[in-house]
Amino acid sequence: MRYLLYNPLSGNEKQSITEAECYEVVANMPVELAAITEITDLRDFFKKLDLYDDVVVFGGDGTLNKVANALVDCFIQNDIYYFPCGTGNDFARDVDACNVRTPVLINDYIKSLPTVTVKGEQRKFINGVGFGLDGYCCEVADLLKSQYKKPNYIAIEIKGVLFHFKPVNATVVVDGQTYHFKKVWIAPTMFGRFYGSGIMPTPNQNRNATDKKVSFMAFHDAGKFKLLTMLPSSFKGKHVKYKNSVTIIEGKNITVTFDSPASLQIDGETVLDVTGYNVTV
Repeated sequence: MRYLLYNPLSGNEKQSITEAECYEVVANMPVELAAITEITDLRDFFKKLDLYDDVVVFGGDGTLNKVANALVDCFIQNDIYYFPCGTGNDFARDVDACNVRTPVLINDYIKSLPTVTVKGEQRKFINGVGFGLDGYCCEVADLLKSQYKKPNYIAIEIKGVLFHFKPVNATVVVDGQTYHFKKVWIAPTMFGRFYGSGIMPTPNQNRNATDKKVSFMAFHDAGKFKLLTMLPSSFKGKHVKYKNSVTIIEGKNITVTFDSPASLQIDGETVLDVTGYNVTV
């Protein structure tokens, strides 16, 4: 049996997947449809699969994150496929699967994922952990969605830089070596190259490397107008040319601490009032 695991809340009004579209992707195959929002124990769902069952996951990065975390330390011998239909689709973008017409096998991609520890809780992530302005943008977007308003992320970011978000100082420890940064606006740690619907903070990060590492990036020592000048170039990874204000460091164990609380996002899910996080791979 092939199970179609979909998230009816994934994407926005124009991009969300429908039941009919799920069936269309795997036409002429015996399938069973299951909404991830109706499964009380996702881990148990996978553990109860028969030997020759497989699963196609329909959704975005958040849906894929839920699946990956459900399978932590769980031996699954079934094939798991992915069909991107979320808002950002940054994982699909990173593995060149944005325009696929058939589901992509992802078993190898969801093994050996990095772990983020924040507020004493651990979880795996697919793309990246964003701390600072990007976390703030997710926080405001969540508020607008709760009010049934459609968020404009670019407008949120610009207003945040100009009026609402204040840069902070950060201490970063990478594999035992300590770095200090002032006026930090953004401080993500990435496993893939993309987050935030196509932003490329760490263009040389490689999730497929044999010696797996993550990459920390900081926008620092910049005023608000300089930051607004630099930010557009991050969609193509060209922001690295601003060497006085952009720092990227690779490592296996990264701890980031801010001197005042800020919002954090993990594959698009917001965590409020965070003063630090640790990532290990």
